[in-house]
Amino acid sequence: MTDIAAARRAGAPEHDPSTPRAAEPWQPWRLAALSIAQVVSWGILFYAMIVAAPVVAADTGWPLTVVTMLFSLGLIVSAIAGVPVGRWLDAHGPRDIMTIGSVVGAGGLVVVSAAPDPWLFGTGWVIAGAAQSAVLYQAAFTVLARRYTRRRRGAMTILTLAGGLASTIFAPIVAALLATVHWRATFLILAAVLAVVTIPLHGFTLERRWAPAPDRRSGEVAPSVRAVLRTRRFWALEIASLLLVTGLYMVTLAVIPLFTEKGMDYELAAWALGLLGAGQVAGRLLYVAVPHATAPWVPLAVTAALAAIALAALALVPGPDGLLVAIAIAAGAVRGAQTLVQGSAVIERWGAGGYGAINGVFAAPITIVAAIGPALGPAVAVALGGYGTMAIAAAGAALLAAVVARLS
Repeated sequence: MTDIAAARRAGAPEHDPSTPRAAEPWQPWRLAALSIAQVVSWGILFYAMIVAAPVVAADTGWPLTVVTMLFSLGLIVSAIAGVPVGRWLDAHGPRDIMTIGSVVGAGGLVVVSAAPDPWLFGTGWVIAGAAQSAVLYQAAFTVLARRYTRRRRGAMTILTLAGGLASTIFAPIVAALLATVHWRATFLILAAVLAVVTIPLHGFTLERRWAPAPDRRSGEVAPSVRAVLRTRRFWALEIASLLLVTGLYMVTLAVIPLFTEKGMDYELAAWALGLLGAGQVAGRLLYVAVPHATAPWVPLAVTAALAAIALAALALVPGPDGLLVAIAIAAGAVRGAQTLVQGSAVIERWGAGGYGAINGVFAAPITIVAAIGPALGPAVAVALGGYGTMAIAAAGAALLAAVVARLS
């Protein structure tokens, strides 16, 4: 009864998970279309620049740190823009905003390709960042949260498994393009691919308007953002998620220097980073096995506790190399599960009706942390005197997240 009372205070719909709902159409063709759009959008709007950054810096003479910072600026814009995009999704449905996002994303890449100086280059990524808020996971999770309720975990898992293929597919494609044509031509080609593939996928397969949200069919009122923000539960969820993401990203994105500090050679450390990414797939599959009747705070607390164990192991285990690689894969699995825990957090606590707006506010700080993640680990390592010490601090943050999660 405590959760129901808390739901009342937050304006959330009262819902007993054991209550049967009407059967939900699975519509595999629509899920497939959205998943393909995610692969292309992630591959072009995110991973392409990670591959191309050294080439851009070498050709233009701009410092690599400047190139990567301008790209990160676009990610921060994406986090901020996610708040109004979420409100739009709730009020108007996904077709228009996600189709416009594809158009804007392609336009931003055209600006990037033509940029004669860092200022215009950064402007292009700001435009692309605004598009990311409308076409990447945050918007796609809103679609799945409204289209499915009881079956959302399976749908989100399929979507994120597809999204996880983006780097596998597009990293070699982008590298081949860069070896064949100039980086400016590469981004023009990618802009065209983004437009040709994702505009029709979004325009013809997404809902123009939402059907009544599952939590509204009995006349219940969806919670407002303001009401949810006044609850202790929201802030416990936000703080726990921020602590968890900060710890995971600090260490997993700095695995190469962490392992070389332990004496591993660079090539094997690079392989460990790649296998860590593969471990995310296993983590996303395991998340589906969590029982639906579990209290909403349990997946977050368990994920944070497992993260604390994996990060502490990465910090304290000296070797051998094979064991370190295995621990890195386990840490990747935890990070993969965290993506789905985050995507499900809002709907499991406040229902589907206001998911877009509430999730936009919830996800914005987390997205900003992820955007600065590549620089965060090295900065903390310098401040604390080494990557091993940094990983211990990250494990402490994850452990604190597990404690705070109980209040969410």
